[in-house]
Amino acid sequence: MPFERELSIIAVRSQSGEVAFYPLIENHHSGGILRLSLAPAPNLRESLQQLAERHAAAVLARLSYVGVLAIEFFQVSGDDGAPMLMANEMAPRVHNSGHWSIEGAITSQFENHVRAVAGYPLGSTSVPRPAAMLNLIGSIPDHARVLAIPGAHLHLYGKSPRPGRKVGHINMISETSDELHAVLDRLRSLLPS
Repeated sequence: MPFERELSIIAVRSQSGEVAFYPLIENHHSGGILRLSLAPAPNLRESLQQLAERHAAAVLARLSYVGVLAIEFFQVSGDDGAPMLMANEMAPRVHNSGHWSIEGAITSQFENHVRAVAGYPLGSTSVPRPAAMLNLIGSIPDHARVLAIPGAHLHLYGKSPRPGRKVGHINMISETSDELHAVLDRLRSLLPS
């Protein structure tokens, strides 16, 4: 189906029914594999965030779900030009499009999943600065060159490289979106084409 962009929301619900949502994330794919996630999604309207939260809250409540749930949406325009969300996929777990939260959010999706399952209060899902996650597909760049870039954090999965395999990711945080995109350009130059 034609769509403007793919967005995902990372939602979490505790044993007591407390819910929290991370800001909508813009995802970029190539060859059917997630390559880049930007948080919060650029040019994010509050009304779109609220719509995604309503959809996610309904699913969490209906399933009496506990833990992190990711929902991927296609953003499309309605007949009146207003943005709409069409659900694409749900993942009942922490999700690759939320890995940026390790450094990018006050409380990561991983910590909030554990808090929810263990019955503890959920942590803040606030995102103080623009963040991004760049997947490493098929190969691992030189560690020192990646880590020499301010704001870059390397996460490796202990998998042997092979074509099409996610072997890790790099998280970035910056003070502004422009700075974030400049860091992304530098990091992409370190990756094989």
